[in-house]
Formats: sequence, structure tokens, C-alpha cells
Amino acid sequence: MDGFSVFDVITLFGGLALFLFGMNLMSSSLEKRAGGRLKALLGNITSNPVKGFLLGVGVTALLQSSSATTVMVVGFVNSGLMTLGQSVGIIVGANLGASITPWLLSLAGVEGGGVILEFFKMSTITPIIAFVGAILYIFQKKPAKRDTGMIFLGFAVLMYGMEAMSGAVVGLRDAPEFARILSVLSNPLVGVLAGTVITAVIQSSSASIGILQALATTGNISYGTAIPVIMGQNIGTCISAILSCIGASKNAKRAAMIHLSFNVLSTVIVLPIYYLVYYLFNMSFAAAAATPVSIALINTAYKLVSIAVLAPALRFLEPLSRLLIRDSAESKEGETLLDERLLKSPAVAVARCRAVTVSMAELATQSIYDAMRELSSYDADTAEKIEKSEERVDYYEDRLGTYLVKLSAQNLSSSDNAEATKLLHMISDFERISDHAVNILKSAEEIHEKKLAFSSDALRELNTMVDAVTEIMGLALMSFRDDDLNSAVMVEPLEQVVDSLKDRIRLNHVKRMQMGDCTIELGFILTDILTNLERVSDHCSNIAGCMLEMSADRPEVGVHEFLHNVRSGEEKEFNDFYDYFAVKYRMPEHIG
Repeated sequence: MDGFSVFDVITLFGGLALFLFGMNLMSSSLEKRAGGRLKALLGNITSNPVKGFLLGVGVTALLQSSSATTVMVVGFVNSGLMTLGQSVGIIVGANLGASITPWLLSLAGVEGGGVILEFFKMSTITPIIAFVGAILYIFQKKPAKRDTGMIFLGFAVLMYGMEAMSGAVVGLRDAPEFARILSVLSNPLVGVLAGTVITAVIQSSSASIGILQALATTGNISYGTAIPVIMGQNIGTCISAILSCIGASKNAKRAAMIHLSFNVLSTVIVLPIYYLVYYLFNMSFAAAAATPVSIALINTAYKLVSIAVLAPALRFLEPLSRLLIRDSAESKEGETLLDERLLKSPAVAVARCRAVTVSMAELATQSIYDAMRELSSYDADTAEKIEKSEERVDYYEDRLGTYLVKLSAQNLSSSDNAEATKLLHMISDFERISDHAVNILKSAEEIHEKKLAFSSDALRELNTMVDAVTEIMGLALMSFRDDDLNSAVMVEPLEQVVDSLKDRIRLNHVKRMQMGDCTIELGFILTDILTNLERVSDHCSNIAGCMLEMSADRPEVGVHEFLHNVRSGEEKEFNDFYDYFAVKYRMPEHIG
């Protein structure tokens, strides 16, 4: 092409590379920086379509990527964390939230010679943003400020890439070949197809629109050409969700289909309306040259019009997805406890791991409660429930352990990294607690089958031990589930009291055997029960100790060393709580 050399081609592709890299860097840094807010937003998942819509807009505005949001939605639906109906509003909101990036890119079209306009030119703003980003990233030690620096650097790289692309395509302005290509794209169907294919290849509607904005700087892109291409770009962005649902559940595939259906229906309905109005009112503006700013405006206006037109029909998108992706006659699909699609959004994946660990903890805790009740009132159905719960907890540990290892390889913020480390420490303790529940159940079964009975003194002492373990289990669960450090502080003193109880009960049992009030067989059973109860309290101590250690921000100190420091009196409250629990669960000094 005349005026467009091989060096322009090299510059164009180099600019595109910088543009895509900058967008990826900015998006990932935004997600890392906004991890806490993202978790808070996603914690408000609702069936209310308006709230879901606003949630989709908010999350996408934080991530600067509708593809990331919709992939997350597919992961949520696949994990059972979100219903298909809840996903509709969020997906529609994500479409609108993605319109922010083109407005930022439209700074490339700012022209004029005034001081204010000069300041808003890309050539002025980008170096300032890059300088501030470098200062924050290089000289700040706080992770949050370094992440902010990476956001600025990503944006600067993105803008430099945009500027390079805009400069490289200047030579196309007078090229007849370029004019012929544009004349083909002026066909609405070809324009939609071109926008769809390019965006599907790049997997980013923002990047695809950025390329269109760069081409618009030549002055050769008309409104009539830009509008169908933009519609196609909104269809092409669905490719990320479609690819992410491969191998997913039926409902996850339906969520991706809702995304695709909305954008296809928007084009099918809005495009004919646009051309009908155009021909009826002889709108000559379609031949006028579009600018980067007007392309951002068209993109936003199209999304708003689509939402307005399809709003009455949004409730039919879920039934439509079920019609397009039917249930098979096969057995129920297996559960996806932790969806690997969420690994692309580490903050969300960490939150999901915590939710699953809480379920695991509640299941293990309930198993201990049930097993301790079996000691005094055996029930076969409860026994079966305990055994099934233990299998379930084992499954949780296996899936969480594998998932957390994969998650640790992602680009985690310091807070998310600490949370993942804490969960890795705790899941083994919860799994062992469940194992001890089964062990206690076996002792209860032996007592039931052999029709054995403890003496009244032994039963009273064992009940005291059971009460203490019941309380320590409740405190440990509350400290983890509710991030309640006040409960965590109380666990270690109570654990020491439980140790003392075990020793006292053993001593009293020996005295009873010497007096002929108890048998050796019951002694073995009692020892097994006491050992398992004491080990349950040890695991509760590990859980609470991990909570306190992490809150003290001393990752270099291990849990056992931290607990040793606590027991040594480093924490003032220890002695007060120990005295309180020692009185509450006091055992008799003598038997006889």
C-alpha cells in the first residue's frame, strides 16, 4: 500500500503487542488490588435482577474485563455457588461495565492546542502515569501501593501501544486498498462478522474496540462502518465464556449461552432498527468519519439500547438457555466443589476455598458432637451419618489441598496469600478431627455391643471431659468461621485444662480398678476415648493458634512455637482464662 511501509507493519504489531500486554497487566493488577472489594461485591450475590445487574457492572468496572466477569460467573454456576437465574443480571451488567475501557482509550483522539486539552492528550498523560507507577512500584514496600503502581504501569503500556498503533496506521489514510477493505466492511453483515471474528481471536472486546479506535484516527472509519463492527465485537467477546464452559456442568454451559444469546439477540434486534431509522429519516451522519471518542460513545449507547430493548425479555433468557442446552437422560452430574476457572481470579478463588473449608469445619465439628452423644445414647442412624461425614471430610481435604497448591502458584496479594496459607494449615486439622469422631464412635459401638457401662463416677468425669471438648470445639469453629480472635485466645487455656482432665480421669480410673469398682476392659475403652478427645482439643489448639499467628503477622514463627510462647505467658490473658476453665471443669481429687 502506498504510504504504508513494512516498518509501519512492524510498528503496528509492536503497538498491538504492547496494547494487549498493558491491558492484561492492568486488568490483573486491578483484580489483585481490588481483591477485598471484589469478595465483598460477590458476597452480595442475589436473585434480584436489578441488584445482579449493578453487581455485574461493579465487578467488571473493577476488573476492566467483561470476559473475566463472565468466566467467573460460569465458574460460580458450575460450583453451585450461583444459580442460573442469578447469573442473568450479572452477565447483562458485565456487558455495560466493559464500556469504561474504550472511554479511557478515547484519549487518543483528544486534539486541540489549548493548555487544558494539551494536558489531556495521551502524549502528555501517559508519561506522567508511567512515572507515578514506577515510583510506587519501585520505592513503595506496601503490597497495595505496589499493586497500584502496576495498575498505572499497565495503563501506561496500554496507552503507549495505542499511540504506536495510531501512528502506524496514519499511512493507511490515502491507501486505496484500505479504502476497498472499508467498503466491504460497510456491508452490515460483513461488519458484524469481522467484529465477531477479530474479537474472538483476541478474546477481548476492549482490545478489539481499541484497534477500531486506532484505525479511526485515520479519518476513514465512518459511523456506518463502525456500528456493525461494534455489534460484532460484543458477540465475539462471548468466546471466553464459551471456551471456559468446556467440560463444565449443564448449568455452567447455559450461563455461557445466556451471555451469547443476549449479545446475538441485541444485534439481531438493534441492527435492523438502526437501518430502518436510517432509511426512513435519511440520516446522513452514517457517512461521517468516526473518532475514538465517538466510537466509545457508540459502544456505550449500543449497550444501553440493547439493555432497554431486551429488558422485558431478560426473564426468558434462562428458559431459552435450557431449551438450547437440554438435560440428558443421564444420571445426575457430579459435583464441582472447586472450579478451576476461578483460579483466573485468585481473590475469588481464595474466598471460595474459605467457604468450602468452613463447610468442612462445620461437618467435622458436628461429627464430634454426634460421636460424643453416641457414648451415652447409641443410635445406628447417627453412626452411619458420622461415617459418611468422615468420607465427605476426606473428600474436602483432598480437593482443597490440591486446589490450594494450584492457587498458591497464582499471582496472589499478600492478604490472599496469607489466607491460602492459613487454609492449608487448617484443613488437615479438621480432617483429623473427623477421624477422631470415627474412633470415638468405635468405642461407643463396643460399649453398645458388649452392653458395658461405666461407673457413676467414671461417667460423671467423662461427661465433664465431653463438656470441655464440646466447648473447645465450639470456640475453635467460631474463631475460624467468624474470624473471631477473642474465641481463639480462649482455646489454648482450655486445651491445657483438657490435658489436665485426661490425666486426672486416668488416675481416678486406676484408683477405681484398685478398689474393684471398674474393669480393665472398660479401662482400655476409657483410655481410647480420653486419648481421642484430648487429640481433638490439640487440633482445636492448632486451629486457634494458626488464627492468632496469622493475625499477629508473624509468618516466620511456626504454629507450635507460637503456642509455646502463648503457654509461657507471653499472652497475658492465658492465665486468667486457664484459671476460669480449671474451675469450670474441676475434677474431684480423691475417689472412694
